[in-house]
Amino acid sequence: MPTRTREIRLKKRPSGLPSEDDFELAETTLDDPGQGEILVRNLWMSVDPYMRGRMEDRKSYITPFQVGAPLEGSAVGVIERSAAPHLGEGDLVTHFLGWREHALVPAADATRIDGDVVSPRTYLGPLGVPGLTAYAGLTRIGRPIAGETVFVSAGSGAVGSMVCQIAKIMGCRVVAAAGSDDKVTWLRDALGVDHAINYRATDDFAAALADACPDGLDVYFDNVGGEQLDAALAAANDSARFALCGMIGQYNAKRPPPGPSNIFQVVSKRLKLQGFIVIDHQDLMSEFTDTMSRWIADGRIQWRESVVEGLEAAPGAFIGLFSGENFGKMLVELGDTSADQRRA
Repeated sequence: MPTRTREIRLKKRPSGLPSEDDFELAETTLDDPGQGEILVRNLWMSVDPYMRGRMEDRKSYITPFQVGAPLEGSAVGVIERSAAPHLGEGDLVTHFLGWREHALVPAADATRIDGDVVSPRTYLGPLGVPGLTAYAGLTRIGRPIAGETVFVSAGSGAVGSMVCQIAKIMGCRVVAAAGSDDKVTWLRDALGVDHAINYRATDDFAAALADACPDGLDVYFDNVGGEQLDAALAAANDSARFALCGMIGQYNAKRPPPGPSNIFQVVSKRLKLQGFIVIDHQDLMSEFTDTMSRWIADGRIQWRESVVEGLEAAPGAFIGLFSGENFGKMLVELGDTSADQRRA
């Protein structure tokens, strides 16, 4: 029996900061699942800054979104019909066909999850891509040692907040930057960050970071780029490691921004700057899931979520990421989430 449903499509490619006019809400009909497929009713979907790059028609590490086609992204849903022997109706799964209320998903691309221990939406945050990104970037590239100083930009975000807490668990001194006094207070009081900076409230971020790192910094987890990267280069100790995760401050630039004016610090201080993409670290998934689940159960991990309701709100939620409207993970709640019993 065909399923009538709705999805968000890319209407046109944005120029600069995306607007609501770049998206369209469309109705569509899905056939019954074929062999090896499942029909999923999505409960939660994620919007993430990296999606901005997929809206450009250029070669990258992931295929660009196509104009007129539905967007994609992480989602959690419940199976309504299954033609796969190992997944049944009522099972909760994660998959990558978000931005729609229902999805026909190849069973091989879906992962069954347990919604009894933690909220299903946790698999879009601490137990999902943001958590794995933080874990892989910090442990594999940053490689902090107990007692070292770790600086995290966008420290209150979905990834940054995980980095801050993992670094504290590893015995590091943590400095983080965020864009409001409320976020700075949460970083300091809830997450135990040693020093938090409201970058919007300082005229000289490099000086503020230097004050926060009197003995220099040893690891920088970069989510922002721009002046915060410049400041980190200036404050870095010899042989510091930079895990370059994202540069949200540049995603909507209409022309390439200038590079760091102090880039020679990389040579003189023998710094390691390494960009990374989380999909290159899927081999860590089992280790990460076990470790993060234990930390959550022990109460060592805290997180915040910003939730908007309804598929039609997804474009606005995505756009809001670039002005810091989210506090923690930005999620879109899709319809009836009665399967989500635990409110984190």
